[in-house]
Amino acid sequence: MDKAKIFLFLTFSFFFIRSGFPQEIEVEGYFQPDSAMLGERVAYVLKAKYPSSLPVLFPDSTFRFGTMEYLGKQTFASLTENGITLDSAVYYLSNFSLDSIKNYRLPVFEILRYDSISHYPQEAELKLKLTIDEIPETLTFQETNSYQKIDQPYNYPYLLIAMGFVLVLILGLLYFFGRNIKNKWYIHKEKKRWKQFLANWEASKQSFLENPNMDRADELLGLWKGYLENLTGNPYKEWTSTEISLFLNNPDILKDFRKIELIIYANRYADDMNLACDHLLNISESLLADKIKKIQEHE
Repeated sequence: MDKAKIFLFLTFSFFFIRSGFPQEIEVEGYFQPDSAMLGERVAYVLKAKYPSSLPVLFPDSTFRFGTMEYLGKQTFASLTENGITLDSAVYYLSNFSLDSIKNYRLPVFEILRYDSISHYPQEAELKLKLTIDEIPETLTFQETNSYQKIDQPYNYPYLLIAMGFVLVLILGLLYFFGRNIKNKWYIHKEKKRWKQFLANWEASKQSFLENPNMDRADELLGLWKGYLENLTGNPYKEWTSTEISLFLNNPDILKDFRKIELIIYANRYADDMNLACDHLLNISESLLADKIKKIQEHE
């Protein structure tokens, strides 16, 4: 057998042998949530599972993110068991593409001596959420021959006099008691909204503690952020855990967020999960008390 045949034989043998081995690096990527409005910030979760002996890197801010705009990144501590490492990171991106469905993926890099190998997950779908319905090109009108009732003339002078009397009475009450009535009404609405939130929170927390998973953890945090957003008018849903901690000047809340977010982004259950949920509830109750106090001070 000449040298050329030997070389071809060894080359094909190498590829057949290499193809017989499974991939050493498993990569998963998905959007959370999987739909967003144009330009809205969305989280892309990237996970990699690989042997601990392999040097693997995740993309950083210098990576070219294509048609997506990079806004930030959140990382988590690696988890290693039986020689297998699980890494995860969250990339905050904005989509400005007008495609109804956008397919996207980010790689992880296996570092070699003089080069690197890119490992990609399956493409994740991001659906464009429309704010208004499309207007049809042609308008359709419904024909009808049914009898249309015509109202009889009404005695408008008496109606105007009665409306004027009622209006003067209302203005008089508002002048003397308006601020006090308005503030009591605001406080009543806040307390009613708190009772509704508390009932939803207890149900969501109980469901999460009984079966902690990604969907229930995301639902619990979304419920908490939504209530604080309605209570204070600040965009809690758009803020990361670090931004919320800085805004509230409460560094301890970051630990509570991390315990719950470990379920969402790393599939790991932390200790004292019930205590973390109680801390978040206490913060929301404290903010409610501050708002009620400010309303009462303006009475």
